This record gives sequence, structure tokens and C-alpha cells, in this order.
Amino acid sequence: MSPDADIAFPAATATTGGGVIPSAGTPLPRDILDRARDRVRIAAWVFVATWGFVIFMNEVVARLASANAVTERIWGPRQTILTLIGVAAALALAWIATRLKNRPELVLNLGLLFEVFNSLIVSLISEWYPRQDPQAVSWVCVTIVLWPAIVPSSPRKTLVASLAAATTIPIAIWYGLRIHPNPEIDGFILLWLILPGYVCAALAVVPANVIRALGRQVRKARELGSYQLEDRIGKGGMGEVYRARHRLLARPAAVKLISPEALRGASPEENRVVIERFRREAEAAATLRSPHTIELYDYGVAEDGTFYYVMELLDGIDLQDLVQEHGPLPSERVIHLLAQACDSLGEAHLAGLVHRDVKPSNIFACRMGLKVDYVKVLDFGLVKNDPRNPGKQLEITTAGSVSGTPSFMAPESITGIETVGPAADVYALGCVGYWLLTGQTVFRAANPTMMMMQHVQAAPVPPSLKSPQPVPRDFEDLIMRCLKKDPAERPADAAELATLLGRCRIAMPWTETRAHDWWTLHRESEVPIENRTGTIMIQ
Repeated sequence: MSPDADIAFPAATATTGGGVIPSAGTPLPRDILDRARDRVRIAAWVFVATWGFVIFMNEVVARLASANAVTERIWGPRQTILTLIGVAAALALAWIATRLKNRPELVLNLGLLFEVFNSLIVSLISEWYPRQDPQAVSWVCVTIVLWPAIVPSSPRKTLVASLAAATTIPIAIWYGLRIHPNPEIDGFILLWLILPGYVCAALAVVPANVIRALGRQVRKARELGSYQLEDRIGKGGMGEVYRARHRLLARPAAVKLISPEALRGASPEENRVVIERFRREAEAAATLRSPHTIELYDYGVAEDGTFYYVMELLDGIDLQDLVQEHGPLPSERVIHLLAQACDSLGEAHLAGLVHRDVKPSNIFACRMGLKVDYVKVLDFGLVKNDPRNPGKQLEITTAGSVSGTPSFMAPESITGIETVGPAADVYALGCVGYWLLTGQTVFRAANPTMMMMQHVQAAPVPPSLKSPQPVPRDFEDLIMRCLKKDPAERPADAAELATLLGRCRIAMPWTETRAHDWWTLHRESEVPIENRTGTIMIQ
């Protein structure tokens, strides 16, 4: 178990990473297209193995078995070359299917082209010396019938590709008869050799229509209130997140839901905790008005008992991935990002709420209108009332457990000796700042228990000793103050931390111009702007 795992419910991060929304004429949701892309990749490797087996049998086994003259006449150097071309084509398709994870429709179209090309190779090999047995159906027919189940496509595309694949049979027979005339093959035999391919091509449209109909049913089943669920962009132990679009406003959104089926295998106490966390997250997001808090559009329970809420769909990258992909950040940018996170958490603290799960993957740097590096704080699922405020305290953890992510948990959250207040979020923000500056967590440990003990007992190493870039002394002192074991020695809340961040002296501020330059270089060059989307956390 990773020391960064969420103790109560391990969080699964799902990044759409620039996924393409299926076109209006494609009734298949994105997650189904993704699985079809995986099938194309697997099928390509199956063809690699099959062609390898053919080469082994004809080049190795046949020689060891002292193949007779008939075998040598059927299989020669030309067939071996064609087989190697088939291996190369299958390897190319497998590589493309692996690389183009965010373009499943393109992979499926290439899969149809592969069907035709592979059928041509099979036909040339098998018809090099035209067959005289009309009952021996070509292997191309098998490919034509099975391929629609591997590569779902429109009936028209399926029919065109299947007819093209079937046509490779008469082309290969014509070529074979041209170089090896055989007067024993008459018109009747030719019809028996050619017609099965076209019959299979006509039959291939049937599974294509069935798959398309199932896709329409899936889309219909994914209607939730005024929102049409399009493709699943994440899945966790107890929930799923879908990209969605309002049917009237055409506004993109992210829908987070917990279905009744997901709760059936858990105990009543676990179900209570999950539902309470889900409700708390929606309630907190609806209450808070900071522009740096993820915006909630809707919340409710569907007719089938599914708990759901609808939130804005973000365009950007979380701070966990930001550092993992691009390395530690300069101090001025870290201050810029932390100050915005403080705006969100400061409002929560003022409202008497403690986030309790502040970590890099729950802080999102995104494009918002004309602004970039605009921070949104996500996942208020562990939010709890500030013990300093009166009111009912609801427990949202199971007995004997602690909640949070070990690498970013304050000592009082672990020991339970001190009441967990806003200072716990301040400690977590200090850990986030440390991560952004160094690319490392404050402590390292082999398991969650050892990680939590480090937070309780060990003294952190100053970030300047681990950062590849200079860290201003006053900023480092502030980070180290946030990491104090005693909550009273830290800034009292996120609002005070924001004030102190504003006082840090930096040589070159992180301006809008610098931010836009970074995004132009590192984000817009990766994914077209219309295809970039955000990351959603799932509990």
C-alpha cells in the first residue's frame, strides 16, 4: 500500500487528458470506444502471434519434417515475405493503438483499413496457387465475420470495409491464375471460391447494427435529469465520473455519481460514511462562493437511487501531475498557486469548515476564460465543521479509522490528541508547497503507518536543500512554519497564510505573461485547446 493512499477511501484520479468527444453521428460513448481501441490493440498482437506461428510452421517445422514437393510448391519465399509484411502491419497497428489513447475513433478507422490489408495478404498467400477445392472457405471470411465485434463502426463503414476485404479474394485468384494457369478451375469453382466472402460481408452488417443499437441504449440509459452523460472519465471504488452536457444549454460538465449497485457489497456503516461524504462534498461546494472552489451546478438522487452531483468541467492539470510531468516549480509560481488555494480554503475556514484532504491532486491549475494557472480546489468529501464553531458535529469516518492522505496529514489529524481545525489545512498546504518546490513529499516512508509517524515525530528538511531552484529565505521560513507539529505555531488559517504569502519577497513575480508563455509551450502544444479537459477526483 502506498504511503500516499487515502486512508478512508483510496482516491482514484482520472484524467481525460485531451480526450475526444465522439461525434454527433457516433452513438457509442467514449468509454466503450476506449475498450474497442484496446480490443484492436489485442487483436493486432493476436495477428502478430498468428503470422509468427505460420512462419514457424512453414519455415522451421516443414524443413525438419522434410516437407514434400507439394508443400514446397504451396509455400515459398514470396509467401514468407508476405507473411513478414503482415507481421509488420500488425505491429504497426498495435503501436498506433497504444500511442493514440485519446483518439479511439481514429484507431478504429485504422483497424478497418488493417482488416482490408490483412485480408489481401491472406488471399495472396492462399491463392498464390489457386485452390481447386470449392468447399475450403478462405480465412478472409472468418476475419470479415469477426471483425465488426472487434472494431465497432457504422453499418456503412462496416459494409464498405467488408466488401473491400471480400474483393481481395477474386483479386488474388485472378493474379494466381495469371502466373499459374490452371485449366481445371472452371466458372462454378470460381463462384464457390468468391461468393462466400461477399455473403460474409453482407452478414457483417448484422453485428454492426446490433452494436450500434446497444450504444444508443447505453446513451439513453445515461440520461440524468437535464444532463446527458457522454463518456466515463474516471472510476473509483465507490463512484464514477462522467463527462456530461446539458441538453438545452449545451454546457459541458462533470457528473459524479454513486450508484446503488456500488453500495451493495459494503457494510451499512461503510455505506453511511460514503453517502455522508458524498453529501458533504456537494453541500460544501454549493455553500462556498470563492471562484477558486470547484463550482457545483446540481445535486440530487435519481429515480433509480443513484446519488449524483454536477460540477464544472475543468481544463488543465492537477498539481500532482504538474510536478510529475514538468518538474519542481519556481518559488514565485508556487506562491501564486498557494495564494489562490488559500482563497478557497480561507472562505471555508471562515464558514467553519475544514477541508481535511488538501493535497496536490485536489488542487487544480486550469484555464479559466482568458486566465491560466487559475486554481480550483476540489474534493470537499472529508470536510468537517471547525470544532471552534458551535453546531452539530457529524462523524464521517468509520470507527477506529483516520481520514486523509498520509503524505499530507497534520500530526493532530493522526494522533487525535488535538482538535482538527483550520491549522490542519494550513499544514497540508505547507506539504503541498514543499511538493511544488522540490518534487518530493516532506517525508518518505515504506507504508502509510510509517509515513504518519514521520509527520508526528520527525523534523522536516528545509525545502531549499532539496529544491533544484533557489528558495527565498522568508518563503522557506513560512513553509517550515506551516509544518510545525504544534497547530498553535502555524498560521491560524488559510486567510492568514495568504497574507503572509503576499509579504514574501521574490525577485521576479509570476505574471500573467509568464503564465501564458508556460501554458503555450507546455499545454497547448500537447493537446488542441478544444480537446483539453480536466481531472476529477473520485472517492
